[in-house]
Amino acid sequence: MLTKRIIPCLDIKNGRTVKGINFVDLRDAGDPVELAKQYAELGADELVFLDISATLEGRKTMHDMVLKVAKHINIPFTVGGGITSVKDVDDLLHCGADKVSINSSAVNRPELINELSEKFGNQCIVVAIDAKQINGEWLVHLAGGSIATNLKLFDWAKEVEQRGAGEILFTSMNNDGTKKGFANEALAKLSKIVNIPIIASGGAGTTQHFIECFHKGKADAALAASVFHFGEIDILDLKKELKKHHLEVRL
Repeated sequence: MLTKRIIPCLDIKNGRTVKGINFVDLRDAGDPVELAKQYAELGADELVFLDISATLEGRKTMHDMVLKVAKHINIPFTVGGGITSVKDVDDLLHCGADKVSINSSAVNRPELINELSEKFGNQCIVVAIDAKQINGEWLVHLAGGSIATNLKLFDWAKEVEQRGAGEILFTSMNNDGTKKGFANEALAKLSKIVNIPIIASGGAGTTQHFIECFHKGKADAALAASVFHFGEIDILDLKKELKKHHLEVRL
């Protein structure tokens, strides 16, 4: 059985870590460099760093912040936000990122996935998909969830795999920040239709939610923010509990 991964997510705006509910009502959650260092020490398997306003503001990810974070951690580190070209990825990998996450730019120009995968290998290309269930249909949203599209989640997931994505980071906008659990039905369907790892995001509130995300949702990794940022769930305790429920984790 493959090891299940626990991944804290640092959503960055104006140089600070922030967290909201359903992608809005953001509140401050601390210094990203300090949080990254802390998570690496507390047993996180990976970190995801998302510059959530880069696309909306039409700018690139903050390289200085990426450099600082990379200096303080020894676990894989994924960076996303404002990435639109091979050069952007090259720059971030040189700053210390291990993987990159693309979202809006991949929808706007799907060939970007092919280009990045061919240049850097699919192991470092994560395609993030923010989707919202509207009238029973999961639809992809862009620019930090602020722009709705008619693109269907499951069709897009299959396409990104075919184009060379190494992983999919699926965030349910309906569940985001609610602490009522992950979108396990959608996760299970995603895991069935693609052969690349699925990272679950949106809805973590309790240890039980993580257990269900792996057992029912068939996710390969679970990403969360506020429950870790505000000390509601301890990563090591969470992993011990997962182990008790017959889930392989790195302790």
